[in-house]
Amino acid sequence: MVKETQTIGKQNNRGAVPWHAMTDDEVLSSLGVDDGGLTEDEAARRTEKYGPNKLAEKKQAGPLKRLFRQFQNVLIYVLLAAAVFTALLGQWVDTAVIVAVVIINAIIGFVQEGKAEKAMEAIRGMLSPKATALREGGQRELPAEELVPGDIVLLGSGDRVPADMRIIFSRNAQADEAMLTGESEPVDKRVDPVDEDAPICDRENMAFSGTVLTSGRLRGVVTATGEHAEIGRISEMVSKVEDITTPLVRKMDRFGRGLSVFIVLLSAVIFVIGYFLRGFGFTEMVMAVVSLAVAAIPQGLPAIMTVTLALGVQRMARRNAIIRRLPAVETLGSVTVICTDKTGTLTRNEMTVVKIAVADRMYSVSGIGYTPEGQITVEGDEKSKISLEEHPWITELARTGLLASEARLREDNGSWTIDGMPTEGSIVVLARKAGMTRTDEQEKRPRLDLLPFESDRRYMATLNKDPDAGPILCVKGAPERVLDMCTRQRSKQGDTPIDRNAWIERQEKLAGTGHRVLALATRPMNGTESIQEQDITDLTLLGLVGIIDPPREEAVDAIKTCRKAGIRVKMVTGDHALTARSIGDSMGIGDGEHVLTGKDLEQMDQEEMVRQVNQHDIFARSSPEHKLRMIEALQSKEQIVAMTGDGVNDAPALKRADVGVSMGIKGSEAAKEASEMVLADDNFATIERAVEEGRTIYDNLVKVILFVLPTNGAEALMIISAVIVLFEVMPITPLQILWVNMVTAVTLAVSLAFEPPQAWIMRRPPRPPGEPIISPYLFWRIIFVAVLIATSSILLFNYMRAAGASLEAARTVAVNTLVAGQMFYLFNSRFIEQSSLNLQRLLANKKALVSVVVLAALQFAFTYLAPMQQLFGTASISIFEWGWCIAAGAGVFLIVETEKAIKRGMRT
Repeated sequence: MVKETQTIGKQNNRGAVPWHAMTDDEVLSSLGVDDGGLTEDEAARRTEKYGPNKLAEKKQAGPLKRLFRQFQNVLIYVLLAAAVFTALLGQWVDTAVIVAVVIINAIIGFVQEGKAEKAMEAIRGMLSPKATALREGGQRELPAEELVPGDIVLLGSGDRVPADMRIIFSRNAQADEAMLTGESEPVDKRVDPVDEDAPICDRENMAFSGTVLTSGRLRGVVTATGEHAEIGRISEMVSKVEDITTPLVRKMDRFGRGLSVFIVLLSAVIFVIGYFLRGFGFTEMVMAVVSLAVAAIPQGLPAIMTVTLALGVQRMARRNAIIRRLPAVETLGSVTVICTDKTGTLTRNEMTVVKIAVADRMYSVSGIGYTPEGQITVEGDEKSKISLEEHPWITELARTGLLASEARLREDNGSWTIDGMPTEGSIVVLARKAGMTRTDEQEKRPRLDLLPFESDRRYMATLNKDPDAGPILCVKGAPERVLDMCTRQRSKQGDTPIDRNAWIERQEKLAGTGHRVLALATRPMNGTESIQEQDITDLTLLGLVGIIDPPREEAVDAIKTCRKAGIRVKMVTGDHALTARSIGDSMGIGDGEHVLTGKDLEQMDQEEMVRQVNQHDIFARSSPEHKLRMIEALQSKEQIVAMTGDGVNDAPALKRADVGVSMGIKGSEAAKEASEMVLADDNFATIERAVEEGRTIYDNLVKVILFVLPTNGAEALMIISAVIVLFEVMPITPLQILWVNMVTAVTLAVSLAFEPPQAWIMRRPPRPPGEPIISPYLFWRIIFVAVLIATSSILLFNYMRAAGASLEAARTVAVNTLVAGQMFYLFNSRFIEQSSLNLQRLLANKKALVSVVVLAALQFAFTYLAPMQQLFGTASISIFEWGWCIAAGAGVFLIVETEKAIKRGMRT
């Protein structure tokens, strides 16, 4: 072992040591290690210096502190104040109900808190528990956390990489790095240095902690451990990202603070007027102010909001969108930008051959995914299926690809899947579309020998025994490599000398439109039953196949719907720019030209990056930092951002986004824990449906507020009128106020949570992020309706008193008038500006009709049952008096509908 140099000490400075740009000898020298590995003494010294190979555990808040944190909200303070008021009135049942609502809300928040900590734990769980390293010149298996920079580690197929490593030996090695880079295909691993400014996804000579070796063998020297590794850096980013409160929480917080201040000031003003100006007694005014506060505070609103959100969660779950955090349901309805991954979300994640290039023409292949249904047509004449008898070179090309592949097509309950590499699977499906199966072809043309694919040779070759032609060589691989081994080309005229420039042009045309390209070639091998690498020469090129990961058709439609809804869709992928642009074109994302890469973003200052990110829609070769910076750039322009992701690399951006959306099928646990929503089907179309549901929920919440507040306003106005106009008695008691608030909340208000979406909901733009939850127009409607209901109740109360009715009967009429006004106003509230004078609309929400019937039954009990009369101070009233109550409610309905019509007329 050689002495460790000072270079390694720079590993704490991110990017200070470009290991990927150094030769393997330079890396070993810098790390102070030779081919025999570290000594145990040196390993112990480095462990003391660099610490164990594990991620630091962040100190978490204790359960008690987390629980008390749930009460730090103005709405909770309002609820607790309501509980105090009801307790002062001796209404312990109501106090208990309000306190229960507070506790339930706190429990929900308590359970949901800790998202970042769970994401950190999920990331820590991805580190490899064991590793094989060279120590003292021999192999040793040791816990992965004991690895130190300079350790030489040996990995085989299926092993998880235990630390960041610079590769010093690779034999046919490929690694799945999707969790870090988003790359949909395994990446070849080599030894040669790469450019110093190469992004992570292009550092083929590095193996990163947490990724998996899918094939081959490699040997690497550890360059970074624990929090210094790429996965540790991502974990650190997750811990530093601040949680973003949802628009609903921000708006309700402002609303709660404003409402609290208003109630306190109003109570103080009424107390001063009654005590100092009107001469009421102190105790009398205290009770009047308590009554006013009880009337003005919408005790049931937070509970109804929770119910509305919870119902939305259930509906979304039925549509494959699993919500992990209640407020995120509504936030989806506020989304202005969706940043989405490509593979599996916009696309099917099922590689498909769609183009075939032969010497004199191009063919198109229909059908998507692994389902072996489709037809082969001449490009430009996609309506006419070719006859394979008239195009035998297509059959030979498909057969050659099938024989030179290892993948297998399998059907399970009507669903087709591939065992093996997706790219090879696309060739197998092509052969099936051409009428061939692996079983039949292997029986007819058994394999004699095999040269497996290796990253260095970049092709695969098999020797098969043809019943007519004898041994034949089947070759499949990278076009530039296979072309070098071909001397002839197959065409309609037979075998002719190869036109290399023409084939290069065809390859570039396919690659330029985002296709992954493979070349297929063959050669008779008479008199041999084995092959060597030197035999792979003098081939006949059969053609090229263009392969894509096809777009999901439903995702294309969903993107169109999002565009109509004013939502901009941006594609952020780890794939190459050409692939990203091609998919963007097919999905309707971007302008068809501009693609920004991670390297482009790194060269921009913050101001320029904000401008470019908001202007462009396709981003390729993106790293975790790029995604995070993009989210922040969009949010700096007050955009409400939904971000999709599935890998560990997506966790920081998922946490930062207003709505983090992870994949339920292929998503990592770290991504799921950092997100607010999980897609059970990994489908972009589900996001569009969730946005529609989110908008519906927000509309319903606004309707709830628009319905509840006039009720509280009417009750408060009745108390204020009694003080200012010098009524001898209050027209309604605090207990009767609580009854009205309770029964209308659990019947009428809750029914609004079931309102169906409006037909035009996805044809309107998103709400401006800064728009208050109660617009000036809605504020006018609340005051207007509160005055209508309060006026009718007071007039009928005074009418009953003037007619000689008892105080109890007069109050009963006042309460029933108040409730009748709410019953009729419920149908006004269901359509904020549209007319409710439509039978189909009135019957659209059956639960609203049921709630009216239930409330009517409760009011009959409130009026006529002796225990209720004794408890609430009510009295029986006549049918004639009921008629006045109902007429007053109908009057409210008609006046509000007239106001709506005037409003609509002013707009036109």
